[in-house]
Amino acid sequence: MRIGVLALQGAFAEHIAMLERCGAEAFEIRQKKDLDRNFDGIVIPGGESTVMGKLLNELDLSEKITSLIRQGMPVLGTCAGLIVLANEIVGGEAPHIGTMNIAAKRNAYGRQLGSFNAEGEFKGIGVIPMTFIRAPYIERVGEGAEALASVDGKIVAARQDNQLVTAFHPELTGDLRVHEYFLSMIK
Repeated sequence: MRIGVLALQGAFAEHIAMLERCGAEAFEIRQKKDLDRNFDGIVIPGGESTVMGKLLNELDLSEKITSLIRQGMPVLGTCAGLIVLANEIVGGEAPHIGTMNIAAKRNAYGRQLGSFNAEGEFKGIGVIPMTFIRAPYIERVGEGAEALASVDGKIVAARQDNQLVTAFHPELTGDLRVHEYFLSMIK
């Protein structure tokens, strides 16, 4: 199984390490030609969603990634990746890829000082550690999307068909279960 990890910014190296620990082969997506490789899923990591959206357009990656997702390629979006996949960003920012029927609230817990660790129940996995860094949350899930985890009454993970998003950073915890869940979506 080969997974392409968007490597424009953020914790892409940590995602690659986690995927490899799960037995998958992972590679960096940095330019359009990287999308011509044969692969089974995409990870859109954390980072800064506005910058990431701008780079997706400037590097001519957005249209191809959107098309792959719409055709059913599994995708995992974490933190900023959740915002990139959301079809609505609360506060008026235009959606980036916008394939998932969720409304994302950016920097919902405040700036860097609002970062924290928690544990929460993740549907189908159990209680897992969650690391939040300038995290968004999901204000609402629309038709076809399902909330999978909440912390303090806020939705922090959801799935819609081939799309899985988390407001937290599973790649920073050492717990493989979110990545294993994502890989199980491919099998």
